[in-house]
Amino acid sequence: MFDLSVFIGMTQKEKYENMLLMLKGILQGEKDVITNLSNASAVINALSEDVSWCGFYLLKEGELVLGPFQGLPACTRIPIGKGVCGTAAEKMETIIVEDVNSFEGHIACDAASNSEIVLPIIINNSIYGVLDIDSTSIARFDEEDKYYLEKAVEIIKENL
Repeated sequence: MFDLSVFIGMTQKEKYENMLLMLKGILQGEKDVITNLSNASAVINALSEDVSWCGFYLLKEGELVLGPFQGLPACTRIPIGKGVCGTAAEKMETIIVEDVNSFEGHIACDAASNSEIVLPIIINNSIYGVLDIDSTSIARFDEEDKYYLEKAVEIIKENL
């Protein structure tokens, strides 16, 4: 049973530390990609404050295709190099955008989204996909988020 009330009063750092432990536990031993990405998006979404969308885009036939997520319906396909997700995939680096309205070429799937962090999933030196997290707040994501979410991506990669 999953009970969010145990996390009340914790700092975001404490929640992230618990998130990493939960990801290890829930993904370990399961080999189905959809199952693991679904549970990963649910855990990350549940333990991240002020998040409006959390999910994955996976590389298929040269473009990013919507995978498991938590939130409102989203864009289904994103070309590599386009928008924040496509740019993170192309550069193979984490991108934090404080205000998506100032990001040239931003693809607005949700008009309420104001900030975003996108983390590439790199396997064998090739892009596998990205973890995309949005917030309705401006400048929601920082270096602490990047640090813990990159650790989360490493755990996810070990279980794909």
